[in-house]
Amino acid sequence: MSRSRPPTKTYAAPAIEKAFQIIDLLAEYPQGALVKDMAAHLGRSVGELFRMVVVLEQNGYLNRSPITDRYTVSYKILELAFRATPARNLVRTATPWMRRLVEEVEQSCHLVVPNGAHGLVVAREENPGTRGFALRQGAPIDMIRSCSGQVILAFSPPDVSDRLVREAEAVREEPVDRDWLAGRLETIRARGFDQRKSPITFGVTDISYPIHAFDRELIGALTVPFMELIDGSQRIKLDAVAERLHATARAISSELGCPKD
Repeated sequence: MSRSRPPTKTYAAPAIEKAFQIIDLLAEYPQGALVKDMAAHLGRSVGELFRMVVVLEQNGYLNRSPITDRYTVSYKILELAFRATPARNLVRTATPWMRRLVEEVEQSCHLVVPNGAHGLVVAREENPGTRGFALRQGAPIDMIRSCSGQVILAFSPPDVSDRLVREAEAVREEPVDRDWLAGRLETIRARGFDQRKSPITFGVTDISYPIHAFDRELIGALTVPFMELIDGSQRIKLDAVAERLHATARAISSELGCPKD
């Protein structure tokens, strides 16, 4: 069933109206939609929407799956909302807890959400001390190899996890060892989190816990890249950091409405 077009107004900007209609429509389709599906829902022709969709993608407002050609709304919309609105959201909820965490454990932390074939760092807090290791906000994260990525895959619904892996394979242009990955994700689910040496940086142990929303939906992973000092000045040990990270992830999830166990 096609959507009715908005009533005629005194002032009209057809191109802008089409752009907002596309974004509004895709907000209801988290798995994405083809251009022809958008056209049918909006009562417009494919030709009418195609260039607009391409321009939105080129400007970072839409993502196109390399596997299905379906378009989804990107996190650029979320980024604009974070900057422009006072509404509570994931980052606004998590930030005070993340700041408290880094002060307590004297380590940096970052918040990662799934973003197609990659994870995306949407928030980070640096160690307030003199030394630290931190990822930049907006950095892409390897969904297959990284601690954060594997936590997201482990606690996502199976169909979502499989889709994320297939999209990562398409970008990597090589298959993932599914047996190896399945074993890793099962271990993470059994532990409830992941903790292991960084696959990229010497001297760093990544610890990551899932963040859930009101319906227990996985919405991200909170990660501490624990940097080990060799001069004996480290006051907060790895196990204590993991405990505080766990408590922080639970507090954020609870504030987002996730039922307590």
